[in-house]
Amino acid sequence: MTFTQWFIFFLVVQIIHFLGTWKLYVKAGRKPWEAAVPIYNGVVLMQIINRPKWWIILLFIPVVNLLMFPVIWIETIRTFGFYKKLDSLLVIITLGLYIFYINYATDAQYNNERSLKPRSELGEWVSSITFAIIAATLVHTYFMQPFTIPTSSLEKSLLVGDYLFVSKFHYGARVPSTVVAAPMVHDTIPAIPVPFMGFNITPSFVSYTKKPQLPYMRLPGLQKIKNNDIVCFNWPADSLATMWGDNSGKFTYKPVDKKTNYVKRCVGIAGDTLEMKDGYFYINGKKNELPYRAKLQFFYTYESKKPIDRNTFPKFLLEKERTYVYKILSEYWNNPKVQDAIKKNGSLTKIGQDSLYTEVAGGINPDFAARLKMVNVDNKVNINLTDEEVARLKESSLTVSVKKINHDADVAIFPHVKELGWSQDNFGPIYIPKAGTTVDLNAETIPFYEQIIKNYENNDLVINGDDIFINGQKANSYTFKQDYFWLVGDNRHNSLDARYWGYVPFDHVLGKPVMIWFSWDANATGFANKIKSIRWDRMFTTVGGDGEPVSYRYFVFALIALYIGWSFFKKKKATKK
Repeated sequence: MTFTQWFIFFLVVQIIHFLGTWKLYVKAGRKPWEAAVPIYNGVVLMQIINRPKWWIILLFIPVVNLLMFPVIWIETIRTFGFYKKLDSLLVIITLGLYIFYINYATDAQYNNERSLKPRSELGEWVSSITFAIIAATLVHTYFMQPFTIPTSSLEKSLLVGDYLFVSKFHYGARVPSTVVAAPMVHDTIPAIPVPFMGFNITPSFVSYTKKPQLPYMRLPGLQKIKNNDIVCFNWPADSLATMWGDNSGKFTYKPVDKKTNYVKRCVGIAGDTLEMKDGYFYINGKKNELPYRAKLQFFYTYESKKPIDRNTFPKFLLEKERTYVYKILSEYWNNPKVQDAIKKNGSLTKIGQDSLYTEVAGGINPDFAARLKMVNVDNKVNINLTDEEVARLKESSLTVSVKKINHDADVAIFPHVKELGWSQDNFGPIYIPKAGTTVDLNAETIPFYEQIIKNYENNDLVINGDDIFINGQKANSYTFKQDYFWLVGDNRHNSLDARYWGYVPFDHVLGKPVMIWFSWDANATGFANKIKSIRWDRMFTTVGGDGEPVSYRYFVFALIALYIGWSFFKKKKATKK
């Protein structure tokens, strides 16, 4: 919906409000016209129901207002004597229209002295929960939102199992465009597992409606995105039906704010010219220097003098972040089925539905296939390594060689033009669009900007041979309406990022990760093992900055202890009185 359509909708709501409440305003000693003036009628209504005037602000905040409208409806009918649970139920299921019945068909009496306290324990509980959800939704949407790291694309900087606080105000909080949605959940509402044919199936339900949608709006931010910032954003490529298990090839575009949440490092910002050589980025011709905490990783083929097993594999590589390496070496390598598969196929490199890992090991986590791929059976292994680990591995007495894997040209690399011959290690130069900048459009440049023009900036684009038409007009240039960014993972050979789906528009940016508040090994099985795997040294550490991470966990734990002690003392003192 456009701003004009929303304004018309707003006026319609005001008319409905006036028609449904003007008699109640009169009974409360107010003038009928006061029910017709937009915004002012809300301020007057707050006075009538004896509630704070600032509540009217909450009625204009998307998602929060879905909770506030039922509260206002119930408060209104109770102010005029309708306290029954049936009345409350009717006003909710009729979306407030039950007030028309009270306004015209009853002899409702205004009660200015009514008690504002809930009449039962259940009512008090519901009231407390409702306003707790409203407060949490406000914080979640406009200030700070918790996220978890599900993949290893930023490994070393951020680990699988890290739980983050993401600041919404650093880059400016984005106003939700999806106005009808469940609070504090993303695109689905999980349900309770249901037994079915011997399996526990957990159904999920879409948490929002695609219409109506608000136009894109954003509050002013404290800073702009800089090179090498870690950024949380909505995945722009999350538009395929396959995301929902549909392999029909149909597109099912989600609203921007309901696309999958991703976190990557912003290598290129708007206006940069970017190039990648042998896995390293060059920005405007200069090699990109990453902060100390960022540790690039690439897949290397390690060749050993002896067959690789749990005893000969370098011990310093068997750490928590490589649990699947340990698992294959300690649990599966000597499994007869694995050995039979090796003899039959000559390697363990296949990945997919018929992967040997799945057939032999019984459903190993897909992350395992990306972390460790056995090749040439006995004495070679492909493994993700940092530069420091490569240097250390080369010094091992069992090492024959450590060779970096170089990838061939791949049409999957953006902009998906085979003739360019680009790969995930070598591509570019490529320009990162900046708002207000104009570029030439022709057969060579249109693959770079087609997605931007058509989907991100909502133009009608038609390409007819060498002719390009935008909104019905022949075009040989285009001016960008917003900034774009190039977001990638530090785990270069194990990251689905901008190299595959291209630019990230600023309207897809969610916020800036500022703190890891909890961390454990997400791959550990069983609650007891997960407890043991807690990474205490990562708790309450900042995400940004240079140098070694500093944890503030003891300071936070001390504040929590002081708060609990103060609450206990206050409660005990109140009991004595």
